[in-house]
This record gives sequence, structure tokens and C-alpha cells, in this order.
Amino acid sequence: MDTKRILIIKLGSLGDVVQAEGVYRDIREHHSDSEIIAMTTPPYRPFFERCPWVDGVLIDHRRPRWNMLEMSRLRSRLREQSIDMVYDFQQVKRTRFYYRHLMPEVPWMGKAPGCTFYFENMPGTCALEQFVHQLQCLNIATDHVLEPDLGWMVRDMSSFLHDSGISHPYAVLVPGASAGHEKKRWPYCNQLASRLREIGITPVIVPGPDEMDIRHHFPAAAILSNNERYLDYFELAGVFKEALFAVGNDTGPMHIAAHLHLPGIVLFSDHTEPKLTGLQHSRLQFLQVKNLQRLSVETVWQNITEQLLASQQL
Repeated sequence: MDTKRILIIKLGSLGDVVQAEGVYRDIREHHSDSEIIAMTTPPYRPFFERCPWVDGVLIDHRRPRWNMLEMSRLRSRLREQSIDMVYDFQQVKRTRFYYRHLMPEVPWMGKAPGCTFYFENMPGTCALEQFVHQLQCLNIATDHVLEPDLGWMVRDMSSFLHDSGISHPYAVLVPGASAGHEKKRWPYCNQLASRLREIGITPVIVPGPDEMDIRHHFPAAAILSNNERYLDYFELAGVFKEALFAVGNDTGPMHIAAHLHLPGIVLFSDHTEPKLTGLQHSRLQFLQVKNLQRLSVETVWQNITEQLLASQQL
């Protein structure tokens, strides 16, 4: 197949977008002479515009599918791209709709019934492991799928950290989660921050848009941009890159930490099985309890000290 223009679909969320970095790279290396376009949603435009494995970005505003005028406009935009092959790495109802009604004539890999390369989910596996299977079935080498590397995302934050009074060594705590996911939040990060200070490790937090209020009553330095807003993806990667380790809930920023090869701990309630998140393909360890309110500071502390001792950082 003479594939000159490739469309990769990855609409969100943050964790899903960044952990698939190795997928984009393997597609790039397989289609070395093709132009690769990423179809995503507005929050992830900056990520894909900087991603070295894609050449362009197409924004999907996720208009209602019953809005025929908007769907007609999207179909026109897609057809203007003259796409030769689609890799649907979102694989949801919306993208199946896009195949059936907007691009049925284009070779398509995904879960859309009737598409050229149709794959069912493999039970008990994370998305990355499913992508390995799918790409290998298409004779695409999967050298990077399970080893994402976000080094290209890192903005040098050393001067910023120095000017902000952040001393090394420091640990990044991620006490929040997306709005509406209270079950994912471990409530004792403030106590952990106090313990870190006692052994000479500076605790810092990097509040996102749903956690800006946390900084007012948290015993750790809140790292914000120069205009007092939350960090962008690249600044966040720069802060993680220089950290000793990270501790946080199951939320997008921890995927950035994971794929910068940072050690640390991700805290899970029973909302999901950790091995379905893809975070097992990193240096991060898991602690899971049914209810995070019952996960003691002592248990988390013991895990941290064991990791630091093993790495000769304590």
C-alpha cells in the first residue's frame, strides 16, 4: 500500500495521549516517507505540535454527532487531507462513527466493524499491550510502544526552580485528580509532605486546573508559572525531570512522570485495576486499597524509604 498521508487519532485524555508516545514513534519509523497527521482535541494541540513523530495536527472539537452540519464540515476537512491510512488509537464510539459516516473508503485500523484492520480488545491487557498486538499484526515493529520516552517534552526549569526557592533534593506530590474523581484522591498528602521535610527532601506540588485551591492549605511549595497559572505540559515535564521521585494519584501528570523514567508510587483505590493503566511499563510502583482513606501515611512512607534505600538515595 502506497501510504503517503497517515492519520493518527488520539483525542484524550492526558495520560492516554502521553503514554502512547512510543506508538507514534513506531508509526513514524514504519512510515518514514509519509506525512503523519495527528487528530486530537484542543487541550492536546501543544503536545502534538511539538511531538517529533508527527508532521501536522488536525483538531476535533468533538461536536455532537447528531449535528449534521458540523459532521459535514468535519468530513470535508478530513477529505481535504487526502488521507491514505487511519490508525485509530482512540477506538471509541465517536471514532467508529467517523469511520462509518465520514471516511468509510479509507483503510482503517481500529475497532470499527467492517474496517480494513479490525481488532477486538484483549481481556486483561492495557491499551499499550493491545497496540503492540495490533501493530505487530500489521508487520509494524513495536520497539517503543512499551517504552515511551518523553525526554523531548522537557523544558529546562532549573533557573525557574532556583528563583522559586526550590532546593534539591525535592519530591513532586500530585494530590489531585480530574474534577469529579474524588475516589481517586488520597487525603493524606499533606502529612506525607511534612515527613519529607523532616528528612531534608523538599515537597512540591504542581496543581492543575482542578486543584488550584489546594495550594492555599498545603504544606508544600506550589510550583506555578510566572503569571500564577498552572504549568503547561512542558514545564511540568521539566519539574518532574529534576525530581528525586513522585507520589500521586491515578491522574494524567503521573503518566508524564512515568515516561520520564522517574521512580515513585501511584496510589489506587478500587476504581480500576492498576495493570490496565499501562503504568506498569515504568519505574513507578503501585499501592492499591479499596478506599484511599484507609491507606495510611505509614504504608506509603515505608514504600518510599524502601525505594530510596534501594537506589542509595537515602
